Amino acid sequence: MAVEVQTGASSYATARNAPPQEEKSLGELFADLTRESSNLVRQEVNLAKAELSQKAAKVGKDAVLIAAGGFIAYAGALVLFAAIVLMLVQLANMPAWGAALLVSLVALIGGGMLAMSGVNALKKIDPTPHNTLDTLKEDAQWAKQQL
Repeated sequence: MAVEVQTGASSYATARNAPPQEEKSLGELFADLTRESSNLVRQEVNLAKAELSQKAAKVGKDAVLIAAGGFIAYAGALVLFAAIVLMLVQLANMPAWGAALLVSLVALIGGGMLAMSGVNALKKIDPTPHNTLDTLKEDAQWAKQQL
């Protein structure tokens, strides 16, 4: 490093000698690379675990939506549809079997729509740990540069 000192009208540069840094041996460099690579792999595994855990939690929530939709459609349909069947029999003078058939078709369509919304939500989830893959690519580049 050069330090510029100015005296009067003239200026000159003097060199300061920094203490020499010790060069690491090849074995030490490989040991450092191995240790850093090992730490990096551990961090990547932890990142992948965290990312997959988040995605698994989302899948679990969507599965609960499907189950809840099915249960509510089933339980509510039984009571409500029994009332509708009785109403159709009395008000529309329909035979009981015709009223029951009509009401059951409506129940199946409604329950199917709820279940399909859950299935569509599950299809939108990408299980690939993109962040981990990106950092693994960066790590590979780093390792190549270190060699």
